[in-house]
Amino acid sequence: MTRATSSAPSQRMLRVGEQVRAAITQVLQRGEVRDPLLEQTVISISEVRMSPDLKHATAYVTPLGVSDHDTVIEALNRNAKFIRGRLGPQLRQMKYMPDVRFRDDTSFDNYKKIDELLRSPEVSRDLGDSGDGDE
Repeated sequence: MTRATSSAPSQRMLRVGEQVRAAITQVLQRGEVRDPLLEQTVISISEVRMSPDLKHATAYVTPLGVSDHDTVIEALNRNAKFIRGRLGPQLRQMKYMPDVRFRDDTSFDNYKKIDELLRSPEVSRDLGDSGDGDE
């Protein structure tokens, strides 16, 4: 019997991803990472996506109040092995501790572009002239 493949994450991947996100957040909040850039930057972790085998975690982060996100992402990736070691107490139920990769979360930029498009005069003109008679 063959299994149907889907691109959607399983419930287990979602649950473990949320646990990893909470654990990374705790490590960063406690200030365990001794990097001057990370100590003075507030970092928001919006999502952690797990690989199907749960051995790799990709954390999507947004550094708040910093114009250059790349330097913060590089600092997080430099300290990824240390952070992985600190995840152990919160994730001791896992068979393998996942390798953590940090990526810049661009979803907020995408939401902003969509909002700007919806508020543009061309779109509002088209929506205003829908002719559905609901006035």
